[in-house]
Amino acid sequence: MGNSYAGQLKTTRFEEVLHNSIEASLRSNSLVPRPIFSQLYLEAEQQLSALEGGSRVDNEEEEEEGDGGLEQNCPPNPYQMHPPPEGCCTTDGFCQAGKDLRLVSISSEPIDVPVGFLLVGAKSPSLPDHLLVCAVDKRFLPDGDGHNALLGFSGNCVGCGKKGFCYFTEFSNHINLKLTTQPKKQKHLKYYLVRNAQGALTKGPLICWKGSEFRSRQASVGACSSSLFPPLDSSGPPAPFPGEPGPGTTPSAPLGAPQAGPAPDHSTLTAALGPAVFNGKDSPKHQPLVKNRLSAVPRPSALGILSNSGPPKKRHKGWSPESPSASDGGYSQGAGTRAKYESAGVTCMPQVGLVGPASVTFPVVASGEPVSVPDNLLKICKAKPVIFKGHGNFPYLCGNLNDVVVSPLLYTCYQNSQSISRAYEQYGASTIQPISEEMQLLLTVYYLVQLAADQVPLMEDLEQIFLRSWRESHLTEIRQYQQAPPQPFPPVPGAVAPVTSAQLPWLAGLAASSCNDSVHIIECTYSLAEGLSEMFRLLIEGKLAKTNYVVIICACRSTAIDSCIAVTGKYQARILSESLLTPAEYQKEVNYELVTGKVDSLGAFFSTLCPEGDIDILLDKFHQENQGLVSSSLTASSVTKSASLDVSGAPACTSYHLEPHRIRPFQLAVAQKLLSHVCSIADSSTQNLDLGSFEKVDFLICIPPSEVTYQQTLFHVWHSGVLLELGLEKEHVTRQRVEQYVLKLDAEAQTKFKSFLQNSFQNPHTLFVLIHDHAHWDLVSSAVHNLYSQSDPSVGLVDRLLNCKEVKEAPNIVTLHVTSFPYALQTQHTLVSPYNEIHWPASYSDGVDLYPENKKYFGLSEFIESTLSGHSLPLLRYDSSFEAMVTALGKRFPRLHSAVIRTFVLVQHYAAAMMAVSGLSQMKNYTSVETLEITQNLINSPKQCPCGHGLMVLLRVPCSPLAAVAYERLAHVRARLALEEHFEIILGNPASGITIGKHFLKQLKVWQNIEDAEWRPQTYLELEGLPCILIFSGMDPHGESLPRSLRYCDLRLINSSCLVRTALEQELGLAAYFVSSEAPLEKGARTEALESDGEKLSSTDNEDEELVTEGSTSEKRSPVKRERSRSHDSASSSLSSKASSSAPCGESSAGPSQGERVRSPPPCGPSEEARAPGERQRLRAAGGPPSVISRHSPGLTPQPDPSLKSGQRGVQVSAPSASSSGSASSPALPATGPLVLQASQCSMTKSCRQPPVVFLPKLVYDMVTSTDGSGLPKAASLLPSHSVMWASSFRPLLSKTMTSTEQSLYYRQWTVPRPGHMDYGNRAEGRVDGFHPRRLLLSGPPQIGKTGAYLQFLSILSRMLIRLTEVDVYDEEEININLREDSDWHYLQLSDPWPDLELFKKLPFDYIIHDPKYEDASLICSHHQSVKSEDRGTHRKPEDLYMRRQTARMRLSKFAAYNTYHHCEQCHQYMGFHPRYQLYESTLHAFAFSYSMLGEEIQLHFIIPKSKEHHFVFSQPGGQLESMRLPLVTDKSHEYIKSPTFTPTTGRHEHGLFNLYHAMDGASHLHVLVVKEYEMAIYKKYWPNHIMLVLPSIFNSAGVGAAHFLIKELSYHNLELERNRQEELGIKPQDIWPFIVISDDSCVMWNVVDIEGGGERSREFSWSERNVSLKHIMQHIEASPNITHYALIGMRKWSSKTGSREVREPFSRCHVHDFIVLNVDLTQNVQYNQNRFMCDDVDFNLRVHSAGLLLCRFNRFSVMKKQIAVGGHRSFHITSKVSDSPMAVVPAQYICAPDSKHTFLAAPAQLLLEKFLQHHSHRFFPLSLKNPGHPVLSVDCYLNLGSQISVCYVSSRPHSLNISCSDFVFSGLLLYLCDSFVGASFLKKFHFLKGATLCVICQDRNSLRQTVVRLELEDEWQFRLRDEFQTANAKEDRPLFFLTGRHI
Repeated sequence: MGNSYAGQLKTTRFEEVLHNSIEASLRSNSLVPRPIFSQLYLEAEQQLSALEGGSRVDNEEEEEEGDGGLEQNCPPNPYQMHPPPEGCCTTDGFCQAGKDLRLVSISSEPIDVPVGFLLVGAKSPSLPDHLLVCAVDKRFLPDGDGHNALLGFSGNCVGCGKKGFCYFTEFSNHINLKLTTQPKKQKHLKYYLVRNAQGALTKGPLICWKGSEFRSRQASVGACSSSLFPPLDSSGPPAPFPGEPGPGTTPSAPLGAPQAGPAPDHSTLTAALGPAVFNGKDSPKHQPLVKNRLSAVPRPSALGILSNSGPPKKRHKGWSPESPSASDGGYSQGAGTRAKYESAGVTCMPQVGLVGPASVTFPVVASGEPVSVPDNLLKICKAKPVIFKGHGNFPYLCGNLNDVVVSPLLYTCYQNSQSISRAYEQYGASTIQPISEEMQLLLTVYYLVQLAADQVPLMEDLEQIFLRSWRESHLTEIRQYQQAPPQPFPPVPGAVAPVTSAQLPWLAGLAASSCNDSVHIIECTYSLAEGLSEMFRLLIEGKLAKTNYVVIICACRSTAIDSCIAVTGKYQARILSESLLTPAEYQKEVNYELVTGKVDSLGAFFSTLCPEGDIDILLDKFHQENQGLVSSSLTASSVTKSASLDVSGAPACTSYHLEPHRIRPFQLAVAQKLLSHVCSIADSSTQNLDLGSFEKVDFLICIPPSEVTYQQTLFHVWHSGVLLELGLEKEHVTRQRVEQYVLKLDAEAQTKFKSFLQNSFQNPHTLFVLIHDHAHWDLVSSAVHNLYSQSDPSVGLVDRLLNCKEVKEAPNIVTLHVTSFPYALQTQHTLVSPYNEIHWPASYSDGVDLYPENKKYFGLSEFIESTLSGHSLPLLRYDSSFEAMVTALGKRFPRLHSAVIRTFVLVQHYAAAMMAVSGLSQMKNYTSVETLEITQNLINSPKQCPCGHGLMVLLRVPCSPLAAVAYERLAHVRARLALEEHFEIILGNPASGITIGKHFLKQLKVWQNIEDAEWRPQTYLELEGLPCILIFSGMDPHGESLPRSLRYCDLRLINSSCLVRTALEQELGLAAYFVSSEAPLEKGARTEALESDGEKLSSTDNEDEELVTEGSTSEKRSPVKRERSRSHDSASSSLSSKASSSAPCGESSAGPSQGERVRSPPPCGPSEEARAPGERQRLRAAGGPPSVISRHSPGLTPQPDPSLKSGQRGVQVSAPSASSSGSASSPALPATGPLVLQASQCSMTKSCRQPPVVFLPKLVYDMVTSTDGSGLPKAASLLPSHSVMWASSFRPLLSKTMTSTEQSLYYRQWTVPRPGHMDYGNRAEGRVDGFHPRRLLLSGPPQIGKTGAYLQFLSILSRMLIRLTEVDVYDEEEININLREDSDWHYLQLSDPWPDLELFKKLPFDYIIHDPKYEDASLICSHHQSVKSEDRGTHRKPEDLYMRRQTARMRLSKFAAYNTYHHCEQCHQYMGFHPRYQLYESTLHAFAFSYSMLGEEIQLHFIIPKSKEHHFVFSQPGGQLESMRLPLVTDKSHEYIKSPTFTPTTGRHEHGLFNLYHAMDGASHLHVLVVKEYEMAIYKKYWPNHIMLVLPSIFNSAGVGAAHFLIKELSYHNLELERNRQEELGIKPQDIWPFIVISDDSCVMWNVVDIEGGGERSREFSWSERNVSLKHIMQHIEASPNITHYALIGMRKWSSKTGSREVREPFSRCHVHDFIVLNVDLTQNVQYNQNRFMCDDVDFNLRVHSAGLLLCRFNRFSVMKKQIAVGGHRSFHITSKVSDSPMAVVPAQYICAPDSKHTFLAAPAQLLLEKFLQHHSHRFFPLSLKNPGHPVLSVDCYLNLGSQISVCYVSSRPHSLNISCSDFVFSGLLLYLCDSFVGASFLKKFHFLKGATLCVICQDRNSLRQTVVRLELEDEWQFRLRDEFQTANAKEDRPLFFLTGRHI
């Protein structure tokens, strides 16, 4: 049969009996098997002996032993497969009849499944990727606990339809499983199969065979702390079965041995310890127990898996098919829909047990005789006892199972705490024992004993107690392991006397003796069964009436104790049993009670309470009696007010104003933080976001399916102007257009989202920001959706859309999750990196207000603070009379859910309060003081405002059906009392919009000046000032904002059992509020008037409480004050509900109650709760007048109280002029009231100054206001969210001092997602590769302005992208253009694409510098100009030169050069950052050549990346570098650029524009960066794929001249080498390409001018300029005819001011700068001056021209130069060499007299010389100043002598071209380092003015004298000793020496 019973059954006889019985039962028609199956229950002792013998377990509890199974002593049975019959099909995946069984093939075909059968998927070893479909009788499959599967098999083949396979062996042969081991159903039947939304069959949950539990008790302990659900196949490895060892198991461990080591990976330690739970839901299979919400929590037993488990495997006598848990045969619809929403998991939270309404979870491990639950238990006890299974075996329950709830939470808590010591095993701490079971139980008893009568036990508290106890008992060892390195043999801990099991009952009894019987101990001698029976007996007899907890201990067995704890206290049992419901079940249960009419008994009860009989009768009576009167009197004021408003625009209220939309400093700060995070993603080396490639921003905001939130978000987007700013819409955005950018996550979301994805795919250059607002909502995995798709299409929608592959992989989508409660996104599996979390900043840091705002945020912590003693009046309160009423009714109606009872009581209270305010004073006794206060203020507030503004009361009813009931009832009462025009009642449902009556709609339109007839309020914010009760339903708020007129937040109906941090904070977040910070919320000194007079205090204290008893005319004041304790409960504990609310009724009670008030230490009325008086002067902040004292903020005029009734508006006008010493009760006329008090009476006045008052259930109030030792609110240490669980109970506590970031890291370490969570499958636990790179999380408190912040972020992101695509380029006109003469200067062939060589040679050279950067340089004279001094531009301060140069902002074209911040797809490879490639390897090559002028060999180094080696020639591969390859002049290829480009650069490794990929349009080119030696490493880091030429170290402090010099010399040397190399290949030397490009590192774009129209000579022509690639320009230049005859070729510098005269002639013979094409062959003998720092290009141009060579400028090409603020020539700083102080040194100090005591400077001598001459040359050449007619003669060099001195350049070389100097008389002579070509005869040719000055500059004093002698200077020039100078350098820095003299 394929099943082994080895070692379990005692005799072969029994085996036969059993075998036959199974077969008989299979063949019988009856569903109930023979009684023989009861014999299968074996006693635990027999199993123990079996365990000791090491024998095998039965098939139910045994897992297949594959390779390396757990039991090494039991080799697997060898198995011989029978040969298949002749002629049958043996193909894998087909049955023997040849029919296809593979799931993929037949998933959509109809399959006939007989009743009682299920479709399951079988795994075939030969087809690992396929499932084979089989139909199996569900009786032979396990239930949710892995129990109750009948032995044997019964199945059908779905392919050929063959039925009745009774043996799995036979069946496995038929479906061709081809097994090599014995066929077992447990091993091969793997999955249930379910139908998806489309009706296709898909793989469902794992079948949870019992055998997949771990074998030993210790192993199960370790597993409990981790996730305990079989993972989905798609989301990770299957559960590690012992046969397939998973990471968490140790295959070699012998049976029963403890699992070795802690589980290394929580996420994978998911052995299927529970039933098949599919993403946290019960699988929708025909489970006998699903109907009753079987607990989905694993139940490893006390004896390993050998103990008895579950209900009997066959039908037991207590297990009839009729019993509530038995299956009804057919597949119940309820099974799928009523399955758990999110399963319990193994957490220690009360809300997660999985108990359905009126149901029981089945015992964890059953043992011995069943215990019968008495029939009338619930009726007698008034509550269902909750039994927590503790240690050891738990008996089997039968009988009236509906009346008890069994939960495994405590068991799990014990198990988790047993695993604590594992955390220390890494230290070798094998001797640290876990806390013993006895100690655990004893501590539990201590904990229960100290609980107050109104407290509920929390598993988290218990965990912390265990943890503390364990830590204390092992403190010394723990410290030792934490400090010392692990020792091989740790010392044995000191023996602590352990509690023995014999002492346990006595110690527990002792502990319980002090608690007045609230904890009762029952000791059993044999098993827990007798203790449970005893407990049930005592309950029935009523002897446990005062007992809240019963602890049952059975300590008889020598091995371990059995225990369980029953909660019998009515209050505790009700709360605990209800907390075990999931939110979905809670709603279903409530719905069920409403639909079936169970609540009618409640209504009947209420109607009996009223003295005059039924309330409705009373209402009708009132309605008829007062029909005329009430409407006229009560509504008079509001009606006249609205009428007068309409007609004459009578008194208007000044308190009402809608706030304009503006960004607050906080929001801007957060937006900037978001932006910097996005930038850091882009800047990281991971290449995950290329901001440089985006041109614009687009976005989509996803929000939960709430109509109000949707409209609210549309409103924000519309008013923020973000669409216009992003350029997504033009002017006049319509609402329809805005809707495209907001996506409501409902059924229609998918189509809209698809178009978003399509849009992002089609626009790769747009950055799409996908904003997921309210991101903690719906984190359900999409896999769960597949299971539940029929019931709710929106389940798992977020996961399906936002986590889809397209979003994750799109390089242009950034996802931003925005939430106030980020905890569920901060788990071990989260997709958001901790570095990508942005937390809302704290407003104060060390007491400094970081972002001064005129409003202060009032959130949860401030609400809690208001409750602290000594603080102002508390804003958080609870209502004790309401709680007392609820508790009483809970006992009376034990079968009703408390949510139903609470709702009915509260609605009743509101109804009674309305009636009381309307004059039915007898109803005051039937409401609570709090509700009365709320109702009075609600109804009376509109009367105190000229416009009728009122306050809002938020009534939170999470359950929609109950909300509808409340709405109908309140609306009915309101109608009967004729209050329809006093206040509106609005039912706020997430699914629908807001509906309000016409009267109120009209009022809102008037207040908000709205003309539109169609207008309707669409958000709650638009209800500002409307007096209303907003009944706010929906299980979770979805981010709806509430108006400032919100005065009361009534949360008394929130599900108080949902003790989860997110749920609690979300509810309390509704009240979060901005208060005006002018009115401080701290305690402040009260005004004198308030402090002085107790009587007066009493007179104003209770205005809110007055009741209109006989219509408004006969109002009298009846203030009442109860003596209060300091508690914030709203009715004194000594008074009953009725007594406490009866006080306000009698008018005569004013006197005595005032007396009471004066005695009462905190003077406050019920309306004010026990608020400290200090807060009384604060005005309230959100709309209504709950407060009754006329409070005002210090410094403001005291504000009259807004809550006075219309009858006594004149009562307390505490204006500065009149001190209000008493309270006059003279009723003023309603009409005059508003005029007297004006706007100060309006409830809106207070609204800006005070947050709303929040009413909470007592349980929640206690939870929120209690703190732990560190001051952290208890609520913060709760489980953070429903969808996560704690990773371990061994976790530190959160601390109050933790920042948001630290909290995030805490949750990331200590929480794991449940299987239903969308991150569950993300297994990369904290590893960086598990995070999604483009995903951010913004968290901030509720209602603080996150929407405004992220919309602002979109704006600044857009601006930044635009800024990234723009660049500042120099935009300056050419200078000195008016100095040119129109003679034969011009190249007149206007249409020539290239210069004609012969024509060009005839052009004269234009000596004048036109480049605007040389505006401050000396003018160069030639005989062509007649220069006037005023032609020069105004002199600018040298330090302003850089700052004031004009720039223009240009959009980068696609042909721009880029710096290191640009990374787009195309240039990844070019840059060397491609992820597929290794970071580019480079090799360093030395390259030496000799240069005679330097008299030494020059050693250069090339760094050549592997990818660029093809540009070079090596002696052999990897050998000596020989030369750089050069192309031929004759090459005409358009594929590459022939000229190598050299870019000298310093200090610009990040900002230099070296990425020429786009500029060259992808063409192949050779680009060499020329860098200084000390900068080599940093340049190589940023530009790994660029060739570097490293200058020798002697040039580290040299200027750009040295780089130019070496580039040119190297290039000439290389040209020679290439000529020699290629000559051997037969190529002529003159055919080798002689040009190189020397380009600045700031050249960003290149332009070409297109000329149109006009003939050759015509002056009429039009032209346009466009951006082109550098490739286009270079190929055009390189194609010039006769190009080798030109020495230098350049182009214009771009300017927006370029006129037609500059571009008219295509070519000029003039200076070229910035980007030059240099012929190294022709210029062989013309060198750059390697010493120069400035003007070296001008100097070189003059030398080239004087050598008779051609310089050609292409005027129709221009280069744009980017303004780069760092590096370049600005990197040279001249500082003092001595002092450390960085004092500025002025240029006058750059030279000094030789041998003087002058401070030496740390700068090259040449730089000091050039700088000095630029600024102070007039000291040397006084006659030359502003004297262009008499320039300074400069021989062989051009030095800048400043803009006011002109120079004339001459070359001393023979045959050089010089201007004719015969006409000139010079005012000075400059001889700079002159060589032997300059002789005395050469100088004699020139004429000088009398008194002209001479300056000779030499390297040292010696050569200075020699020069004077050699040139015979003393003949004509007079020298004095004091005319010798030197640069201010120390001797070792080799200063330059000057000698000056005068012409005689």
